[in-house]
Amino acid sequence: MVAINLLPHRQWERKRRREAFYRQLGLAVALSLAVAGLIYFTYQTRLEAQEARNRVLQDEIAQLDAQIREIATLQEELGALKARQNAVESLQADRNLPVHLLNELVRQLPDGVALRSIKQEGAAITIAGVAQSQERVSELLRNLGNASPWLQQPQLIEIVGATMNLNPGGQRRVFNFSLRVTQSKGTASNASTTSGPAAGPT
Repeated sequence: MVAINLLPHRQWERKRRREAFYRQLGLAVALSLAVAGLIYFTYQTRLEAQEARNRVLQDEIAQLDAQIREIATLQEELGALKARQNAVESLQADRNLPVHLLNELVRQLPDGVALRSIKQEGAAITIAGVAQSQERVSELLRNLGNASPWLQQPQLIEIVGATMNLNPGGQRRVFNFSLRVTQSKGTASNASTTSGPAAGPT
């Protein structure tokens, strides 16, 4: 006997396939959401870790900036201290220069020469005096240029012949001169080698 299935099996099959499709689609959507959530959580975790590292780096940079400012302040103070030290040393070194100047002029002055005025402007010194002869002036220039550690570069400005009246009566031929010389700070060794008076013809 032939069995005939009168039930709507095609509709049931389509319904079963449709339900299976929806289940697979839901599973795929859920899996996609899970993967997206995992990726989001991973990147969020990395982002928070990077932000934490950035905060640590910013704190370190702020500390370094403070240290740099402190070092700059210390360098400025050190520069000011060095400037004051140099000023004090310069004052101490220059304090005795007038003494050396007068001492050198006395030692290098040959016989037959008398000074009338000494004028100093900075390191430049202008000297005016009277000499018995032009040779005495030349000797003074040689002494100041070669034998003095405190005086350098002597230059004759002018020399003029004149007549000097003597007290007992009578006159004498003399030479008025003026010269310019540069004062140097000298050295202790040079000063010691020229401790004696310069010898010159009388």
